[in-house]
Amino acid sequence: MDGSFAPWVGALIPDLQQPVIFIAEPGREEEVIVRLSRVGYDNTLGYLKDGIHAWRKAGNAFDTVMSVSAGEFAVHYKKHKLPVLDVRKPAEYEAEHVEDALNLPLDSINDHFNQLDRHKAYYLYCAGGYRSMIYASILKSRGYDQLVDIAGGFKAIAETDVPKTEYVCPSSSS
Repeated sequence: MDGSFAPWVGALIPDLQQPVIFIAEPGREEEVIVRLSRVGYDNTLGYLKDGIHAWRKAGNAFDTVMSVSAGEFAVHYKKHKLPVLDVRKPAEYEAEHVEDALNLPLDSINDHFNQLDRHKAYYLYCAGGYRSMIYASILKSRGYDQLVDIAGGFKAIAETDVPKTEYVCPSSSS
C-alpha cells in the first residue's frame, strides 16, 4: 500500500471488471477499496480478514517464494552460470544490469512470461525487491516452481562482485 500500489494494479490486472479479493493490514481495508476505485477497479468483493494467517488456519493451499541474499546469489553465480531475470523497466536495465540477465519487465509480464521454461530455475531481481517478489508470485501461480528472489535487488547485487554491465551516461558519450 505504501508503494506504487494503484499503478501496479492497473498494469497487472487489465480487466477493470475483474473481481478483486485482497489482503490488507488491519485498519487499512477501506483505504485499499478507495485506492482501487480511484483507478477504476470497482468490483471489489472483499478482503481476507486476518490475512494469510486466517487462510492457513482454514487449511487452504498456499505457496512460498525462495529468497537468497545478494551474497548467496554471488557465490552460486560464480560456480554456475545461473539464469537471471531482471524485471525492472527497460531504461533501468539499459543503465546497468547483471551480465547476461534477461530483461522481462513486471509491467509486461502478461505478454512475455511464456518465453520462460516452466522447468528451469530462475533468479529474479528488480531495484530493491518489491517488483521481483510480485513477479515471482505471479509466475508461481502459473506453474513456475523454481524461482528464487534475490533479496535487496540490484542495489544489493551492486555491492557484490557479480559481473555487471557498466553504466555509461548518454551525455558523456560522443
